[in-house]
This record gives sequence, C-alpha cells and structure tokens, in this order.
Amino acid sequence: MGITELKTSDFYFDLPKELIAQDPLLDRSASRLLMVDKATGEWKHEIFKNITDYLNPGDCLVLNNTKVLPARLLGVKQDTGASVEVLLLKRQGEDVWETLVKPGKKLRPGARVSFGDGRLKAEVLEVVEEGNRLVRFFYDGIFEEVLDSLGEMPLPPYITHKLQDKNRYQTVYAKYDGSAAAPTAGLHFTKELLKEIEDKGVKLAYVTLHVGLGTFRPVKEENILEHHMHSEYYQISGQTARMINETKKNGHRVICVGTTSCRTVESAADENGMLKECCGDTEIFIYPGYQFKVMDCLITNFHLPESTLVMLVSALAGREHVLRAYEEAVKEKYRFFSFGDACFFTDDFTKKSI
Repeated sequence: MGITELKTSDFYFDLPKELIAQDPLLDRSASRLLMVDKATGEWKHEIFKNITDYLNPGDCLVLNNTKVLPARLLGVKQDTGASVEVLLLKRQGEDVWETLVKPGKKLRPGARVSFGDGRLKAEVLEVVEEGNRLVRFFYDGIFEEVLDSLGEMPLPPYITHKLQDKNRYQTVYAKYDGSAAAPTAGLHFTKELLKEIEDKGVKLAYVTLHVGLGTFRPVKEENILEHHMHSEYYQISGQTARMINETKKNGHRVICVGTTSCRTVESAADENGMLKECCGDTEIFIYPGYQFKVMDCLITNFHLPESTLVMLVSALAGREHVLRAYEEAVKEKYRFFSFGDACFFTDDFTKKSI
C-alpha cells in the first residue's frame, strides 16, 4: 500500500465499549502489559511492574514531565445565573487564556462569568479559531492556587465516571503545568518502579510537551494526508539532549514513554537524529512510511480506532502487526485508553534481560 493511499478506515478496529477503562487501578503498576515485537508482530502477555526485566543497562527511557491543569471550570453567567463550563486550553498572556466554552451561544464577547462564589471571575474578550474564546481572568492571590481549588481535571470525553483523586490523572513525575490531558502511558509508573529501573542502569530523560485537547480530535478526512495536526508546545533541556545523544552513540536503545515523548524527540532531532537544548511548537504527524530518527521502542496505552495515535504506533511496528495486537487485546479483554493497560512495542522480548 502506497503512502499516498493511506485511508483513515485502514486504522479501524472494533472496540466494545465495556473495554474503555473508566477508573484507574488502585496500584498504578498493576496494569497488564502487552509486549509486541515490532519486527515480527509476535506478542506475549505481562504485568506492567515487570517491565524492568525487559530494559537493559544503557537504555534511555524518555518521559514527558508535563503537568495537567485542573482546567475544567464550572461557573455561572453573572447577569442570568445560567450554568456554563469553561475549559482552559492555552495561556495567551497575563491572565488571558484560550478556552473552550459550553454553551457557546451564552458566552459572546463581553459576557462575564463567576466561579466559586466569585473567587474567580472571567470576561470573554473575543471568539477565535474553531469557536474557542479568549478569556481574561480576575482573582486575588495566585492563579494556580485558585485554579487548583476550583478546577476539575479535564477528563477525556470517553470517561464518564467522576475522578475521586485528581492525582490519579497525573504522572508521579509531573512537574511543569500546561497540559489539558495527561501523557497517559506514564500513569503506570510508580516512584518505586522508576527507582528500580534507574538502579538497573537505565537512564531517565525528561522532556516536556504540553498535551492539547487536539489529541482527542478525530481524523475526519478519509485520506490521512489531508489531516491537519494540532500544535503543541515542547521543551528539551541540554541535559536531556546529551543523555539521549550519548545513548544513541553508544548503540543503546531510546525508549519513549508515550506518543507525546515520541513526538517531542522526533520534532526536535536534526537529520542525524541528534538533539540539542530547544523549545518550540510542533505539529508533527507520524504515520506509516515515517523514518524514526531517535526513538527505537515505545511504551504506550491502547488508543482509539482511526486516531493519529494508532497511526503513529503503526509507523513504528507496521499497521498489520498493530491491528493484530489490538485484536488480541480486545479478545483478552485488556482495558483501553487513558486509565487502561499498556503496550510495549520493542525489538526483542524472547529473553528477559539480565
């Protein structure tokens, strides 16, 4: 199949709704792990906490340390008392944010909204691309603290249960505020598991990519080449760049935790796969035919049918291998999406590393 012929429907698979995980497991690392050989498509079933057995000294694990903002605000329109919802997407200036609002018809420019009995107030400034609103906030104190007390986690639309503990939609290494969604592959790691991995001689390299809600945007075009990717901000430190470059030079593996880590390093790499300290916005769209410059293996969750994320995984392991692995996951009743189980697309898992 030529790259120009790739259709969105080529990445469809049948997913029963009951396999969409609604709640996180009590123990993050107790998730199931489907190991998939990216070259042969062969698979085996594992538990996530055993992942250390498949990592080798000298490998480098790349993790996205973005932090999810409790960006969903429920308030009332000041003049009518009507209930409204405001979802923070991107900071555009001092106290000005690009937001998604519901219902849009009630929040035209000039509309004023109150949250938490007036602890936080907002005014709609203008309507921008895709019907989003630019909103200015008014408050006393520190914005992040006000937001933390009033905001809810912006869970994906396919999760209908209320999250009891905000921290469960946050990785244990989350550091820099800015995401509208979690880099969910990282949710499986505990601090103890990360220490065990480091003690084995595996390097932990942190990058930052602030995940936008565009990550859930469906691909509407049948020809995937016509799909326009959303833009997301990323940052790579000099220390991380050196760590990844050394790993490549020494012939060891760069293993990305999640598609966001993958998109970050692939966006920032030069033609030789080398990195340097940098930041910027990326709209990189990775689909079959893409030649990876940095990433060797990928730890990721199970993604939506026909999504850009399934396309990215297919670029690494081959569409047929990925769809067969997903078929096996459905048959074995793996848990899907954000709070679901994980998949490790690797090069060889026939022997556990020593």
